[in-house]
Amino acid sequence: MTVHAVHNHRKRGGFTLVELLVVIAIIGVLVGLLLPAVQAAREAARRMSCSNNFKQIGLALHNYHSAFNKTPITMGGTTKTFTNSSNDSNRWYLSYSVGILPFLEQQGMWEAISNPSMETVSGGNPPATAGVWPPMGPCPWIFEYKPWATELPGYRCPSDPAFGPPGGGRINYAACFGDASNTVNNGGRNEGGNVSNQNNATHADFSGRGPTNYNWLVERSRAANRGFFWARQQLGFRDVLDGLSNTIAMGEIVSDSGGRELKEVVLRTSLQFGGGSEASPADCKDPTFIDPLRPQFASSTATIQSRANRWADGRMNYSGFQTILPPNGITCTRSNDNSEGFFSAGSRHQGGCHVLMGDGAVKFITDSIDTGDQTIQPVQTRGPFLPGGSASPYGLWGSLGTRNSKEVIDEAF
Repeated sequence: MTVHAVHNHRKRGGFTLVELLVVIAIIGVLVGLLLPAVQAAREAARRMSCSNNFKQIGLALHNYHSAFNKTPITMGGTTKTFTNSSNDSNRWYLSYSVGILPFLEQQGMWEAISNPSMETVSGGNPPATAGVWPPMGPCPWIFEYKPWATELPGYRCPSDPAFGPPGGGRINYAACFGDASNTVNNGGRNEGGNVSNQNNATHADFSGRGPTNYNWLVERSRAANRGFFWARQQLGFRDVLDGLSNTIAMGEIVSDSGGRELKEVVLRTSLQFGGGSEASPADCKDPTFIDPLRPQFASSTATIQSRANRWADGRMNYSGFQTILPPNGITCTRSNDNSEGFFSAGSRHQGGCHVLMGDGAVKFITDSIDTGDQTIQPVQTRGPFLPGGSASPYGLWGSLGTRNSKEVIDEAF
């Protein structure tokens, strides 16, 4: 008998090359479809975190006011004498962000600043005259002083990736100085706290000539300093006659990342601010300042300064803005960080930025908000310009930035 072997011929399963490529293509398409959604979700989370930071600052602002019946001063601190160097006094340059530290659960940082210190970034001795940092620290550009070089997470928007030099600790939440430019850079006072139209200590008024010699400057300062904050002056909620819910207290600004993007730098120009030939916001958009191939960036020949890279510095370069040019707009100044200019709000969020209203509410303002007539010069007391007390010429945006100009807010924002 012959025995035949039985062979089980079963077809072996598997992917062909074509099938494998199809599967890979499908996965690639799904990733391509889902990735933007994931990125959008992450940005939404960052934006919410940014808004929460602002709410905490708003609570600190109100708690400060409850304690002192005043809002925190911006460009405050210790005044200068003729013998003080920048290491021996902060010369009245400190931002609001220093004063509210105890109300932001930053008591440790506040104590480090408000007491004498010998701690330095490099580990060496403080270069102050006495070998000790003074209470309230040196000038905010002295980055050997450790608190000024420290970055506080509560002052940073998670959507802003900039970090490190140039500068010290960065900040994204800025004080609103209103809708004018004349004297807004120093509030009409110098480093010694006297009425003066210059910051530097060599000005004649620094020796104590007194405000009676500068009645014209007092009048000009009162007319132009229309915002929730007034440099080197301390205001209160009672000064906000337009209503806390109708007045912007603070807004976002973008920190310099080194890319020359217009919303993250300050353009240094030859424009005139505060004189007989006062610049208008439209002058800030001079084509010579802007890269023709990339209109969101400064030209290669433009002179720029960093923005928002000194959290403790109260000057508008670093922690201030006006409601003149639209959010995420251009920023320009006459010459240096003590000069007047037009300083814009802005953020890394798509299409606008957050603002903190005087009542503590946080709102998102779009880039397309009504900014009125950008060819009109800001309010001031001299020349053929709008006089003090005038309604803001810069539309809804300008009106929201003034504290007592009696504009009627009849638009949703």
